[in-house]
Amino acid sequence: MSSLLVVGSMAYDDIETPFDKRKDALGGSATYFSTAASYFTPVNLVAVVGDDFNRSLIDYLVEKKVDLKGLTNETGQTFRWGGKYLDNMIDRETLYTHLGVFESFDPILPPSYQNSEYIFLANIQPNLQYNVIQQVKNAKFVAMDTMNFWITGDLDNLRTTLKKVDCLIINDSEVRLLSGEHNIFKGAQKIREWGPETLIIKKGEHGSILVSGDKYFMCPAFPVENLFDPTGAGDSFAGGFMGYLTATDLTTPESLRRAMIVGTVMASFCVESFSTDKLKTLNEQEIKARIRELVSLFELERDNIWI
Repeated sequence: MSSLLVVGSMAYDDIETPFDKRKDALGGSATYFSTAASYFTPVNLVAVVGDDFNRSLIDYLVEKKVDLKGLTNETGQTFRWGGKYLDNMIDRETLYTHLGVFESFDPILPPSYQNSEYIFLANIQPNLQYNVIQQVKNAKFVAMDTMNFWITGDLDNLRTTLKKVDCLIINDSEVRLLSGEHNIFKGAQKIREWGPETLIIKKGEHGSILVSGDKYFMCPAFPVENLFDPTGAGDSFAGGFMGYLTATDLTTPESLRRAMIVGTVMASFCVESFSTDKLKTLNEQEIKARIRELVSLFELERDNIWI
């Protein structure tokens, strides 16, 4: 069986939406990613928490075969983030960011993780992402996330890291910022020239776009009627995407498209609750049923299409 590695954050979040609010919710990119991916494959997790972290909150990850040898405890406070979503549930205001022990995070992979074949580098400093890649011996497929802060403040290190990855997962505004192109398709092709063969462009409620070579695939968002909290949706998407690729051990164009659908479904479950509340209680039947429902949105009777 192929192995999946995630390097990212574990955090406490204070979230406020137009519908409710939650203090000290379990959050962080590695948390959401590993929860979503665990339905498809075991996960090796690398993150750091402080001595205030309640490890019982992640007992469910152990039950789901998430290996926590790479989770380190340091003296200090766990990364904390507070955010308030506006009425459209897309735009949000960051109320505070307290990095705590995450500020000095220096991911060192346990020896057993160094043979991981599928890698997801969540949103951390580009030079740390690069250092993780250097520690892995037999990577088959490396995907990464980034954000505006690194694009504007650490572009040289980001460009160096991009040369080493197979897939970049970012949103449409980040594509424009990184590439300098207003048109996201031109921008995607420009970024591909810097290293990653594949780009996934997230467009929130409008779905996502897969750019691989000269081929495009557009996957709609699942129509969620009970949108509760968008936090972690992107990392849950990445978890479903990478979990599926690892489970199938395939990165063909068809497999990438199928992984997009799986990622979209896992993100749709995530936004139906605070934290990982919904994600961690799913079963295989629920996931498969929603995959079928999503696919039905763009299945067509070809004989009835006028072309």
